[in-house]
Amino acid sequence: MRFSDDDGLRGSRLDLPRSAESYRAWAKEQAVATCDDDRFLLAVETTARGELVGTVGSHRTGPRSGWFEFDVMIGADHRRKGYGAEAVGLLLRFMFAERRYHKCLGAIFAHNEASLALTRGLGFTEEGRLREHVFFAGRHHDLVMMGVLANEFDQRDTRGEP
Repeated sequence: MRFSDDDGLRGSRLDLPRSAESYRAWAKEQAVATCDDDRFLLAVETTARGELVGTVGSHRTGPRSGWFEFDVMIGADHRRKGYGAEAVGLLLRFMFAERRYHKCLGAIFAHNEASLALTRGLGFTEEGRLREHVFFAGRHHDLVMMGVLANEFDQRDTRGEP
């Protein structure tokens, strides 16, 4: 399964290249890890066949202030099929309704139009831009900071209770 494009320019984070064995070891660690806080990573699967299509999670939290950051990665073969929107929507409903967070943030590369459209569709608003903030592939790239408040998401969420 490929979770990033060959050019490495889609996501919002840059991870160092890893071997297949390193990924297997990491996956084994994650399978038995406990969640002592609200930072976690979940698999995104198809309901029909249980096929792994990506991941979603919260990777930074500010529980005292009521904010968290999310990350979603959908495999190249499964993009634009609604998996990302459904996964992020479920994450937002859980973190806002069950964990009582007030705000969700996302950092997205400025050229990643698909992810910007996804977050806007879920009610996120552009809150700022970190100009030339990340260097890779021989040049600097802007990060767009997107945010949504719990009440803004609730107003747009037509699915009702999780």
